[in-house]
Amino acid sequence: MQQSLTTPTVPAVQMPVMLVAEVQDSLLVVVHDLSRLDGLLAHTMENLMERFTSASANLATPELMNTKELDDVRSTLRAAVTELQFQDMASQLIIHTSKILQGCAYRLASESMGAEDGEAVPFVEEVPERPNPVTQDEMDAGSIELF
Repeated sequence: MQQSLTTPTVPAVQMPVMLVAEVQDSLLVVVHDLSRLDGLLAHTMENLMERFTSASANLATPELMNTKELDDVRSTLRAAVTELQFQDMASQLIIHTSKILQGCAYRLASESMGAEDGEAVPFVEEVPERPNPVTQDEMDAGSIELF
């Protein structure tokens, strides 16, 4: 009895090139929008940090007496500054998501259209293995989580 060697076929879906191009364009637009969102968050956090620092400095003037209420305000400002660290976590999530979307866009184009002669294939990092680079979901003063 003779065995036949057959290679298993991989299921494939035929998609019109224009649809693939539109999906790729949409993915890249989302990557661009996420980048803009990251910039807006960073700018807003810088402004908030400046305002909190200014308010804290104004509360530290010698003319103001040390009262329980003033101590409470200072404590609240310190807690608010600590909570501003969410921008760092949000930025990491945005970068991670952008890499995944960009990788999907380039892979989609590469798999469906192939590389043309003389056309450079865009370098894309491997899609990150960890589904979420930020595992912390709350923040308390004095706590830190390194990843």
